[in-house]
Amino acid sequence: MATDPHQDHRLEPTGPARTVDTQVIVVGAGPVGLLLAGELALRGIQVTLVERRHGPTTESRASTLHARTMEVLDSRGLLADLGTPPCEPRGHFGGIPLDLTLPGPYPGQWKVPQTKTESVLEEWALGLGADLRCGHTLHTVDDHGSHVEAAATDRHGTRVLLRAPYLVACDGQDSTVRALTGADFPGTPAARELLRADVEGLDIPNRRFQRLPAGLAIAARNPAGVTRVMVHEFGAAVRQRTGDPHYDEVAAAWKRVTGEDITGGTPVWVNRFDDENRCLTRYRHGRILFAGDAAHRQMPIGGQALNLGLQDAYNLGWKLAAAVDGTAPAGLLDTYDTERAAVGAAVLGNIRAQALLLLGGPEVEPLRPVLAELIAHEDVRAHLAGMISGLAIRYDVGGPGPPLLGARLPHTVLRTGALVCTTADLLRCGRGLLLGVGGPPPHLDAALADRVDTVTAQTAAGSPLEDARAVLVRPDGHVVWAGTGDGDGLDQAAARWFGSP
Repeated sequence: MATDPHQDHRLEPTGPARTVDTQVIVVGAGPVGLLLAGELALRGIQVTLVERRHGPTTESRASTLHARTMEVLDSRGLLADLGTPPCEPRGHFGGIPLDLTLPGPYPGQWKVPQTKTESVLEEWALGLGADLRCGHTLHTVDDHGSHVEAAATDRHGTRVLLRAPYLVACDGQDSTVRALTGADFPGTPAARELLRADVEGLDIPNRRFQRLPAGLAIAARNPAGVTRVMVHEFGAAVRQRTGDPHYDEVAAAWKRVTGEDITGGTPVWVNRFDDENRCLTRYRHGRILFAGDAAHRQMPIGGQALNLGLQDAYNLGWKLAAAVDGTAPAGLLDTYDTERAAVGAAVLGNIRAQALLLLGGPEVEPLRPVLAELIAHEDVRAHLAGMISGLAIRYDVGGPGPPLLGARLPHTVLRTGALVCTTADLLRCGRGLLLGVGGPPPHLDAALADRVDTVTAQTAAGSPLEDARAVLVRPDGHVVWAGTGDGDGLDQAAARWFGSP
C-alpha cells in the first residue's frame, strides 16, 4: 500500500472504526465530485462524498464555463441557479484571439466564479440525497474485487471505514487516491510556470496576454474592484515549493516584466500553475475510477481543465449508476475509460501547444502571426472553437453513420402536442431518450421504459434535427443511433447502451 503524501500515517488512529456502507464513494467535493454525486443520486444511487476541507472553498480558481458545459448544466435544470453570468464570445488559442461562437444556445465562455459553481452543484446533489462528509482525511484505499474499502479519520479524529461497490477519485491534481493506488501517471514535467494573484487596491491597466521583452503579463479587474494578475518570466526555472508562492514573489516578477510596482495592493489569494502535462494510463482500475484533475494534469489554459473534469463526471455518472443497479450491459463502464481518455489526450495536446505559444520566449514569435493568419480562415476557427468549447466531441459509438452519430444531440426547440420545450428539457430526468421527429419513432421494447423515454415531437424548418426521423440518445446527451421509420439497428444500439429488457 502506497503512503498518502498529505498525511503522516503515524498519526492514524488504530482503535475501532465507525463503518459507513454506501453504494459509491466519491473522494473530493469540488465541482467534479459534486456533479458526479448529483448524477448518481439523480438515479437513486446512494453516494457518499468524502472531502478533506472542513467547509466550502473560498477560492475561485476556475471561472470559465464553456458552451458544452453550459448545455450539461441546462440538461439538469441548473442554469437558472447560476444567475446571469457575463459571457465573452472571444477566447484565445495560446494567447491569440479566437472567436468561440458556434451554433448553439451558449456560445462563448461564461464567467462563473468556482465558488458559485460549487454552491449550485452542492445544493443540487444534497437535495437529491447525496451524503457530504467534510473534514475527512483519507489514509488507505483497497479494492477487494467485490467491493472497495477506504479508511479515513474525521474532523474529530475518529477512524471511519467506508465500504462500497465502487470508489471514484475526484480529488484533484495532487490526488491522494492516485498516490495510494500507485496508478501510472505518465507525462511531461513542468518547464514553465505562471504566478497568479487576486489583489485589491490596484490601479493598473488591464492587459490581455501582453508579451513583453522579459515575459508575459495579464491583468483584469472584476466589477468588485479585485484585479487578477498573472505573470511569467521567459526562461525562468520552475521553483520547487511546498505551498503557494508569497505575494512578494508575484510583485517582484511583475515589476521585472512590466516595470510596475504592485506592492501596495492587498492580496486576496495567491497561487501558481505550471505546464506539467500528465494523464493516467487508465481511468478505471477495477472498482476504482478517476475523474477530473485526478485523472489528468494540465495547465488550466482557457478554463479547459474545469470543463474537461465536469464532462468526465457527466459521462461517468449514468454508466456507474447502471453498473451499481445491475442494468449495465457488458463493457458499459469500460467505455468511460476509452471515451474520456481519448478526449483527455486531445485536450492535453492542445494545451501543450497553447502553453508553448503563450509562455515560450522569443523563439515562438515567428509561429504566432502564422497561426493568427490561419485562425482568420473560418474552417480553422470553427475547428479550434469546437475543440476548446467541447461542442466538437464525437464518441465512437459503433461504426460509421450519419453526422449525428456519436455527437451531442444539438439544442433544438421542439413541440410535443401543445407543449414547447427543448432537447435539454427532455434529458432532465437522467434517462435515455428515443426521439421521433415529425412522427412516432420505431418501436422499442416496453421493458426498457424505465431507462429510455420515448417522445414524438415536431421541429421547425431549418432546425438541426430537421432531417432526422428518429434518434436514440444516451443520458449524457450523445446520439447512439439515428435512423428512419423502419428502426434498423435500433434494438442492437439499445442493448449495447441500455442493456437487455
